[in-house]
Amino acid sequence: MYAMKRVYSPFKSELTFRLSPATSGAWKDGFLWKTRVPSGSKVSCTPGSIRAVISSDDKALEPYSKEASNKEVNELVLSSSSDNLGKGGIDVRAVITIRKKMKEKINEKIEDQWEYFVNGIGRGILIQLVSEEIDPETNSGKSVQASVRGWLPKPSNNEHIIEYSADFTVPFDFGNPGAVLATNLHGKEFYLMEIVVHGFDSGPIFFPANTWIHSSKDNPDSRIIFRNQAYLPSRTPPGIKDLRREDLLSLRGNGKGERKTHDRIYDYALYNDLGNPDKDEELARPVLGGEKRPYPRRCRTGRPPTKKDPTCETRIEKPHPVYVPRDETFEEIKQNTFSTGRLKALLHNLIPAITASLSSSDIPFTCFSEIDKLYNDGFILRSEELKEIAQIPFMGNFMKQVLSVSERLLVYDIPAVIKRDRFAWLRDSEFARQTLAGVNPVSIEILKEFPILSKLDHAVYGPPESAITEELIAHELHGMSVEKAIEEKRLFIIDYHDMLLPFIEKMNSLPGRKAYASRSVFFHDQAGILRPIAIELSLPSSPSSPCNKHVYTHGHDATTHWIWKLAKAHVCSNDAGVHQLVNHWLRTHACMETYIIATHRQLSAMHPIYKLLHPHMRYTLEINALARQSLINGGGIIEACFSPGKFAMEISSAAYQNMWRFDMEALPADLVRRGMAVEDPSMPCGVRLVIEDYPYASDGLLIWSAIKEYVESYVDHFYSEPNSVTSDIELQAWWDEIKNKGHFDKRSEPWWPKLNTKEDLSGILTTMIWIASGQHAAINFGQYPFGGYMPNRPTLMRKLIPLENDNDHERFIQNPQHTFLSSLPTQLQATKIMAAQDTLSTHSPDEEYLGQVSHLHSHWINDHEMVELFNRFSARLEEIEGIINLRNKDARLKNRNGAGVPPYELLLPTSGPGVTGRGIPNSISI
Repeated sequence: MYAMKRVYSPFKSELTFRLSPATSGAWKDGFLWKTRVPSGSKVSCTPGSIRAVISSDDKALEPYSKEASNKEVNELVLSSSSDNLGKGGIDVRAVITIRKKMKEKINEKIEDQWEYFVNGIGRGILIQLVSEEIDPETNSGKSVQASVRGWLPKPSNNEHIIEYSADFTVPFDFGNPGAVLATNLHGKEFYLMEIVVHGFDSGPIFFPANTWIHSSKDNPDSRIIFRNQAYLPSRTPPGIKDLRREDLLSLRGNGKGERKTHDRIYDYALYNDLGNPDKDEELARPVLGGEKRPYPRRCRTGRPPTKKDPTCETRIEKPHPVYVPRDETFEEIKQNTFSTGRLKALLHNLIPAITASLSSSDIPFTCFSEIDKLYNDGFILRSEELKEIAQIPFMGNFMKQVLSVSERLLVYDIPAVIKRDRFAWLRDSEFARQTLAGVNPVSIEILKEFPILSKLDHAVYGPPESAITEELIAHELHGMSVEKAIEEKRLFIIDYHDMLLPFIEKMNSLPGRKAYASRSVFFHDQAGILRPIAIELSLPSSPSSPCNKHVYTHGHDATTHWIWKLAKAHVCSNDAGVHQLVNHWLRTHACMETYIIATHRQLSAMHPIYKLLHPHMRYTLEINALARQSLINGGGIIEACFSPGKFAMEISSAAYQNMWRFDMEALPADLVRRGMAVEDPSMPCGVRLVIEDYPYASDGLLIWSAIKEYVESYVDHFYSEPNSVTSDIELQAWWDEIKNKGHFDKRSEPWWPKLNTKEDLSGILTTMIWIASGQHAAINFGQYPFGGYMPNRPTLMRKLIPLENDNDHERFIQNPQHTFLSSLPTQLQATKIMAAQDTLSTHSPDEEYLGQVSHLHSHWINDHEMVELFNRFSARLEEIEGIINLRNKDARLKNRNGAGVPPYELLLPTSGPGVTGRGIPNSISI
């Protein structure tokens, strides 16, 4: 184990670092560039007081004592550099870049000045360079160390960036440094951006960090920062081989204890923190994960159990943060410009303000003009909690806020779905178009046979014919037989029957919730137009209604017209719930969390696959923690505003159990599974679309193919030798852990892909990157553009469709508009979910998009060929953006072009800030 050893010196004087007499140098670009000393000098590498050792059982090392006094800290002896003074060697300089907080309180500014001084005199940060080569005398990596001291004569142009330096004299045979050990002697953490070592013949050596360095008071272990060189485990230079292992061990932890904010520990836990039985029995929620309710695992926090239910973990309620590993938290620039600031403002200020303002009159909309007022006139919020919102940058991107003496006016932006055509949502063609080009385009599938029955139909209703009969369908085909329509792949279905029926009775027992299990059948006519032809709405059977199904078709009389509109609204409500709980939360957010945890636990930061995946993991654990705290938790926004209510996450668990498969998460595989594409080796992705004008699929395949090509070339570069995949111990442990820990409840499934070849690895990685980028973008950033107008996509329904013998049927006949609007979410529910959807649809001004590298990660890899490969990937994405823009102008593509039809832009790679309905971020960051 590498460790920091204390040596107590009898000398009080400061050690200074001087240039070797044989070294000359000059200042250039803010750095001191030095030349090598003559080769005649002989220097030995004497192990210093701070050293790296190979054996974790080295008894000679003294443990670092947390109780050491400030006096002892001042007496640290930095011997390696001093040992070499006067003996000749290579004088090098490490430039350490630290980022300060952008917004500081007065006491923090004072602390910064003190730290600036302490660092300047060399008492705040210790840096140890570790060579990639072994010292034969010590069997450890050659090492030298120094204090970070002094300030560069040319300060950074950014006032929030501070650069310090540390000078070293290294032996001629030191080799290349492969790692840096950093020790923070301050009382609080600091953010280390990078360390650049100058003076070696090979040129500057970069150690990208972008990490928080904990105080030694919190954890005495030094932080290990590797250079930007990618190594497979078997090719790790001997001098840093044990550092690689130790760094991974530190990230795994021991699975015990409650996590502290400074921890960087990744471990697994059940979803046992959604409920709060200690606060209210109504807020108790079942544990997700296990045989009864399978689910992917989340990041462990280690909080103690609740008093009333020992299987559940106590909650950290807003505004206190839920633990995520320290480097997973949002960076301050993201906090201030968007995510934490805006999302927390929404959850902690805006939503309570909406509730406070409207709860006393939580009533339905009575006319469509009341909905229009949300975009034209707004409504008054009366709450002291709104004061903080005005201080959050970019909150005004999605709502115009006008200050008065004691009130704030909230006015929503007009959603894209009605911006060009206020009445588009009423048309059947738009209802169908959104199944292919809306926010949830992944549920539609081919209809393969009649009758439309499932095992659940037989179990609940017995063997009678399906309510959607062949005769009914044939009537809607205007002359084409059902057999012919099926043969030509013209019939499609969105089937939520089996997923929802087991929960319908419980859902309908909740106040103000009424839902059906739905099936919707669509016909793709010869003109290329998709249109709905039948909707089946089912309730659980009862003694009085053993076959409790109702079938609706579009009609021409007024009554049928309004009932058909209500049926479509119920379908949209189901679609909104499945979209949010299954396709959005489960299949992207929750599943990606398991991949991220395993990547940090099993792949070293110098592993090439870690470097490939790193941009696609940023912020996901933090946004998921926020979601568990305020969105998907008991009593949270999802339960309050979506049909399933308190049973929402149970439905998500059932979907995971019955339908989720990793091998079907690949876009081509998913399209073939749903019958929306057929295998065709002649096509670029090996599939041919059944409906050519399927914007999500056609644009998605372009993005998929670009990712696939990039990943395959990347993998080929690093796994060029036979059996290199199977012999990669970190990679095999990573895949094993994803299956057997992250997805423990699915560990025995036969469909898990093997990981034996480069092709296996490329397929797995392409799927993961697609999920984090293209898939999430396609089903997330359209939430407000499509759902911001509640009648288009209600998230819940409050009434069943009135039947002729119902008491309220006559009221429906007298005022169908009132029946329709009173079936939708109330004004309070609508405004709350609109605020949430808008926030979740918004891009940050500092978003990192697919094919882009943040300036913070510009030195991510020291491999020119891989940098060029990434540049080609970026160029391909630019080409794809042009292709998509041309498609949106193609008059033949009716699902993305036409009078009032918004273009399909959800898979355009780039975007500006705000609610744009376009852009593919690298990772799931909102």
